[in-house]
Amino acid sequence: MRKGILGAAALILGLAACGGESGTTTGTTGTTATTGGATAKPGKVGVILPDSKSSARWETADRKFLGEAFTAAGVAFDIQNAQNDKSAFQTIADQMITNGATVLMIVNLDSGTGKTVIDKAKAQGVPTIDYDRLTLGGNAAYYVSFDNTKVGTLQGEGLSKCLAEKKADKPIVAYLNGSPTDNNATLFKAGYDGVLKPKFDAGEYVKGPEESVPEWDNTKAGTLFEQMLTSQPKIAGVLAANDGLGNAAITVLKKNNLNGKVPVTGQDATVQGLQNILAGDQCMTVYKAVKKEADAAAKLAVALAKGEKPTASGTVKDSQTGADVPAELLDPQPITFDTVKDVVADGYVTKDELCTGDFAAKCTEAGIS
Repeated sequence: MRKGILGAAALILGLAACGGESGTTTGTTGTTATTGGATAKPGKVGVILPDSKSSARWETADRKFLGEAFTAAGVAFDIQNAQNDKSAFQTIADQMITNGATVLMIVNLDSGTGKTVIDKAKAQGVPTIDYDRLTLGGNAAYYVSFDNTKVGTLQGEGLSKCLAEKKADKPIVAYLNGSPTDNNATLFKAGYDGVLKPKFDAGEYVKGPEESVPEWDNTKAGTLFEQMLTSQPKIAGVLAANDGLGNAAITVLKKNNLNGKVPVTGQDATVQGLQNILAGDQCMTVYKAVKKEADAAAKLAVALAKGEKPTASGTVKDSQTGADVPAELLDPQPITFDTVKDVVADGYVTKDELCTGDFAAKCTEAGIS
């Protein structure tokens, strides 16, 4: 049975317009573009975000920064969130094109759904941009993301450093991988496997239980990790693919009085993840400056909306088709207790939202002013 029919309808009707977890953000301007002596109004950009559950960033950061970039460029836009509903995702795309979107930017729920949307857009002459996640087999016009293999490498290196600091002897390391339908999760794993597998092979570390978490669902991650710890109580390190999965593991570790004793990784530099780092329960996270990603994607989308053919700085290979997709890849940054202040200084999170209650003293200790 297809799920979320009512949710799709609610999205289409623009429920909670102008923001919110399942809302719509739109912008219109009277700005015009001049080409060859003629004045023409730029096209409209449609953006489909994936959900608000897998990571807080989609609503707290991406929606905001993309909207600001389009507004500054004087280009009309429509940003909606599919809330992990594949039917809604496709319906939103159809509606955006019907309502005049001349460029479509998507964060796919999986490559199959993304490809269907891209193919339909192409058939109607609407160029597409894969934002953050590459749609395998989709052949989007552009791809904008971070170097996701490097993200995984930083996670593996971070966990290794934390285990060394704890003087762990042949530690059992568990994996909480991201969604099996997300190509990014595959790239993250390739990165941290590149660091940790040689240690497993050399007998320095012991490979523990491993699970891929469907749809990046944090509740499912908690259940899976509880089962892992039951089957292997001596887990000494957790490679969690993002902060949400990391927090799920930390919640289970707390129940067993193991938080702070077992290093846990993360990604996205969410407020929750950073607070876990300040508390000593999370080893590290990976900060991806979403504003830079949003600005890079918006720049391409704006150019396309104005009828231009922008050039990307590089390419990535689609592992399914072998095609080289024009791409902009940004550099991620590892974050530990000593560098949490960098995320605040960059404006990604504020001191007020991070340094609440008991975290105020920790923020002072971490040099956050």
